[in-house]
Amino acid sequence: MILRSLLLFALAAVAEIGGAWLVWQGLREHRGWLWVGAGFIALGLYGVVATLQPDAHFGRILAAYGGVFVVGSIVWGMAMDGFRPDRWDIAGAALCLAGMGVIMYAPRG
Repeated sequence: MILRSLLLFALAAVAEIGGAWLVWQGLREHRGWLWVGAGFIALGLYGVVATLQPDAHFGRILAAYGGVFVVGSIVWGMAMDGFRPDRWDIAGAALCLAGMGVIMYAPRG
């Protein structure tokens, strides 16, 4: 169950971060409206993927996804834009990911 959840978080990150990046490229880098449209589609798919999480609490899912988004954004920036995080970026991302784990996977009675 946890592995499925983690895979869904990763897929959601690719859809959301990738979609936002496509919109950015289309508008800020003047690549055109086709890129923007592809970004809108990817962002919509992110919304669909989020609903597939096994936990039924919207607030918990989106709060936990925030940690995944932070880490995913840094990784995406490294892969796609040559961003090089410093130790503070990495420390902050690790804290966010730890928070995600607590929010999502802490034992509840």
